[in-house]
Amino acid sequence: MKPDSKESNALHLWVVLARAAGAIARHASEDVARHELTLAEFGVLEALFHKGPMLQGELQRKILVSSGGMTYLVDRLIKRGLVKRVRCTEDARARWASLTKAGEDFVRRIFPAHRRAISEAVSGLNAVERRQAAALLRKLGLAAQAKLGNERTGKQAGK
Repeated sequence: MKPDSKESNALHLWVVLARAAGAIARHASEDVARHELTLAEFGVLEALFHKGPMLQGELQRKILVSSGGMTYLVDRLIKRGLVKRVRCTEDARARWASLTKAGEDFVRRIFPAHRRAISEAVSGLNAVERRQAAALLRKLGLAAQAKLGNERTGKQAGK
């Protein structure tokens, strides 16, 4: 395979993307670890803070963990008094997750510093480059997701 082939370019993009995401994730993890949280726990808190109460299944899809993982995360946050779980009246199998007052206060207190930590982690790009990168990565992610859907249904992308 030639070094400049389409496949080599794709593999190079994947490696660069994975390394960049890993480096930025380390910044995020170190920041939330100061508050004795994992990145996944912080993801739950942040989603509930910005989106409001959510069904656990919806929250699971939002932060990309398994259903068992979501139960574990919510249980840990309940033990800390940051999250509460409420039965769904429409579906006895479903549960709502929401922040407690202490959880809201906690996220409100720690989120500004977290936002600054992420801003610092991506400071290698200026504001215009960050917007461009976000748009390109969104396009890439949507196309990759569509390709998965097309492969499941037997359709070719673009046909």
